[in-house]
Amino acid sequence: MTAVALVPAAGQGVRLGLGTPKALVPVHGTPLLTHAVRGLLDAGCVRHVVVAAPPAEVAATAALLAEAGLAADVVPGGADRTDSVRRALRHALTVVPDARVVLVHDAARAFTPPEVIQAVVAAVEAGAPAVIPVLPMADTVKQVDGGGTVTATPDRAALRVVQTPQGFDVEVLTRAYAAAGDSATDDAGLVEKLGVPVATVMGHPCAMKITTPFDLAIAEAVLCAKRNP
Repeated sequence: MTAVALVPAAGQGVRLGLGTPKALVPVHGTPLLTHAVRGLLDAGCVRHVVVAAPPAEVAATAALLAEAGLAADVVPGGADRTDSVRRALRHALTVVPDARVVLVHDAARAFTPPEVIQAVVAAVEAGAPAVIPVLPMADTVKQVDGGGTVTATPDRAALRVVQTPQGFDVEVLTRAYAAAGDSATDDAGLVEKLGVPVATVMGHPCAMKITTPFDLAIAEAVLCAKRNP
């Protein structure tokens, strides 16, 4: 096992509208975060997991994972996702100083299949400095201006939907976060700003991000059943 995984889970999940941190929203009675951490560990290639939780929920989150039998460290998250990942990365490299592969994984992508996680880790181990799982774009995409008028139609053949976990050589991700200023929602985007190439591997439909009540309904009806038939 060569990789450490960071799970930023301090978001409030406003779009879900349930009044609880998104990572703690249950699917089939189990919080998304628990599903996500279990998936990382069950992939067999992750040595250690660090979760960045809401500061007021650190103890409760640690207890939740411990009750589920999952070995993971929980640290206080920051004011935004970028700060949360930075804090989790700092902690992970203190606990596992010889780590060479770092994954950053959204708790909301709680049903990512193990083969996707394994493919990302393997690609970084093979020499890629940064790797992201992607899917082809099925819909036509329009570029619009501030008034909503279409200005262009990008060729969808060259577009991809990005998923997590995103994987990085530890030195590359450390440099990217040292240089990061404004809040970023995509870790690979920070690496791109360094001029570092980002490779891709095939993602999976089950790695969809659970953001809205509709997504949650899909997870309840389909994704959890796939993992736990």
